Amino acid sequence: MAKTVVLASGGLDSTVTAAIAKSEGYELYFLTIDYGQRHRTEIDCAQKISEFFDVKEHKIIQLDLRTFGGSALTDQIPVPAHQPARDGERQIPVTYVPARNTIFLSLALAYAEVLDASSMFFGANIRDYSGYPDCRPAFIQAFKEVARLGTRMGMEGQQIDILAPLLFLTKREIIQKGHALGVPFQWTNSCYNPGRQNQPCGQCDSCVIRQEGFEEAQLSDPLLAG
Repeated sequence: MAKTVVLASGGLDSTVTAAIAKSEGYELYFLTIDYGQRHRTEIDCAQKISEFFDVKEHKIIQLDLRTFGGSALTDQIPVPAHQPARDGERQIPVTYVPARNTIFLSLALAYAEVLDASSMFFGANIRDYSGYPDCRPAFIQAFKEVARLGTRMGMEGQQIDILAPLLFLTKREIIQKGHALGVPFQWTNSCYNPGRQNQPCGQCDSCVIRQEGFEEAQLSDPLLAG
């Protein structure tokens, strides 16, 4: 059974990504980054999801990106609400965390090298999301080259692949895929400002995209049940 590192945020996309990796026969090693985001809900979700998938190991790293700020998720910047979901395609939104995926993938790369794992799974998606520059195919391809040039494994000819199976899927397709794989959507967090018991605000762009995805998939979001 091949080992793989999954960047597990506790979000819908990373959870469906983990389900795909498990369905393909990988032995899962979860890596979650507690980076000083606005809430701990997604960390709690990631822990529940790791138990659900019976992962081999789940590491949670504390790395406080509030030291830099510069994002509505790590600074005193309001999270935009009531914006059309596709507005993010026109400009990079304030919810972008500077270099977050570069940092996260670097940590996952270090973990993968220690494990002698030949791959990492990453829940990046460009179709429905907010236009983040570090979710683009060109970025992922460039980081593969970083992995090849900047690691002992790479120098010894052992490739560390970066797999992003959701990259070109719509949110509807992601939700349908997760539903088919039995993903526990009730334990995932998509909201930038969740309330008690992971209750979504229903107003931020991430909530809007999730709601549209479930509606288009003709499925009920368990977080909105009742």
